[in-house]
Amino acid sequence: MKVLVFDTKPYDREYLERENKNYNFKLKFLESKLSPDTAKLANGYDVVCAFVNDDINAETIDILVQNGVKAIAMRCAGYNNVDMKHAYGKIHVVRVPKYSPYAVAEHAMALLLTLNRKIHRAYIRTRDSNFALNGLLGFDLHGKTAGIVGTGQIGRCFIDICKGFGMKIIAYDAYPNPDLGLEYVDLNTLLAQSDVISLHCPLTQDTHYMLNAESMKRLKKGVVIVNTSRGALIETSALIEALKSGQIGGAALDVYEEEADVFFEDWSNQVIQDDQLMRLLSFNNVILTSHQAFFTRDALAKIAEVTFLNLKEIAENINPIENEICYRCEKFGKDCNRKQGKPCF
Repeated sequence: MKVLVFDTKPYDREYLERENKNYNFKLKFLESKLSPDTAKLANGYDVVCAFVNDDINAETIDILVQNGVKAIAMRCAGYNNVDMKHAYGKIHVVRVPKYSPYAVAEHAMALLLTLNRKIHRAYIRTRDSNFALNGLLGFDLHGKTAGIVGTGQIGRCFIDICKGFGMKIIAYDAYPNPDLGLEYVDLNTLLAQSDVISLHCPLTQDTHYMLNAESMKRLKKGVVIVNTSRGALIETSALIEALKSGQIGGAALDVYEEEADVFFEDWSNQVIQDDQLMRLLSFNNVILTSHQAFFTRDALAKIAEVTFLNLKEIAENINPIENEICYRCEKFGKDCNRKQGKPCF
């Protein structure tokens, strides 16, 4: 089976080639992202392998199908960048639903601790022989209320870490799990009571701009926002205004709603044209990393492992494919074809 891998970085190639020794698929790696402009490069390939910021819209899908591609293998958990409704019945889409929830949860806490205790600023100061403490004041996490939005695997890992710091936990999830023993509250209550809010939910039509100008008015003044999920959960323009007014006391972000054209690349010798991103970077109470929460050896190895298990099932025409996703699955939930042991289409 021939597989064309888009948006390839050196670390992607290293881990995918290592795992491919167990399968011997024919791989070709491209640095360019998958988009309508590059989709035609997949002519003659059975599968394309894509990542979080590839543009897999209706046009991209049509071009892939016209060129004989049978499946899209996402090497990530999220798939909000795929037009699933348009893909249904035309091309199969698989993903890596879980790799290392610990990697993302640990990074979320690292961001929170760094922002709160000003570790990044202190490091720069002491390297310059400045040992003053002015401007480095933080607060105890112990006893504070952490509001967790989304109680899937990553959210639960982050909850365990927060409990280790002695934080009180309240949670919101569109589908609460009573077996977890958590204190679930509605979203407005969580916004009003939390000292720290950490987002661990997928990006959907319902969660898009979950934190917007209106909902931010209900936040506890001075709250710290942590986001390691998807950038568009937060309305960036509203976040900027809330940071300026002090309604939000700080933001620790690993994602950004317009990150696709910026993240994972080196722009240090150029002027970034995204005014909102540059405005965020100007705040001394904002810390931003470039979608690196997943980036551990353990996670990369697991992503490669599951990606090739998906490719193997595609090659062997196994139905249903364990990690396939489709519009019908999203729309009908437990009544979807795959959960009844049938092919998605």
